[in-house]
Amino acid sequence: MFDSRPDRDAEVVFVGRSNVGKSTLMRQLTGHQFSTGGKPGVTRRPNHYDWAPESFVLTDLPGFGFMEGVPEERRERIKTDIVRYLETHADDILVGVLVVDGKSVVDIIDRHAERGEIPHDVELFHFLEELGIPPVVAVNKMDKVDDRDERLNELCERLGLLPPWQQWRDTIAPISAKRGNVDALTDAVRTHLHEAKRDDLLKFF
Repeated sequence: MFDSRPDRDAEVVFVGRSNVGKSTLMRQLTGHQFSTGGKPGVTRRPNHYDWAPESFVLTDLPGFGFMEGVPEERRERIKTDIVRYLETHADDILVGVLVVDGKSVVDIIDRHAERGEIPHDVELFHFLEELGIPPVVAVNKMDKVDDRDERLNELCERLGLLPPWQQWRDTIAPISAKRGNVDALTDAVRTHLHEAKRDDLLKFF
């Protein structure tokens, strides 16, 4: 299920909890209709969008975390598959986009931390760094957040980044995918592609 990746030497991956709007974001970026459902956990396998003749692929990995009606064993397997995918293709992945829900991410992180668990979002952020994949956090649904700067500063703190968030524009990207407002994300991704000396891929963002 996870071995359907096209043979490409450059990749940008999108990871995140279920229902944070990854499929909507992918649609905005590619103009391509991704299957998305009303209930979490609909995307169960990677969605790859590749451009010929360029050796480049955008990958939407399945949502992780709590999914109603999905057994815990299955949820854990998805998470393991995601980790393995990232490890396997780390050398080819130029950017890892971690999509979070701006309205709820801080509360979710705190809830897990209070239970003595490492929150998935924080774990994944640092895991991308460990693999040498530049992480960009796409903080989605920001149109629903009132205390925008405060919320983004709190997220930075949870991720171990020193606020204010504005100094992390290549890492923290406030967006609203549904409204088509994704410039902060494309700017951040373009920065990392440029640093990777892959200006040939900038046209895709």
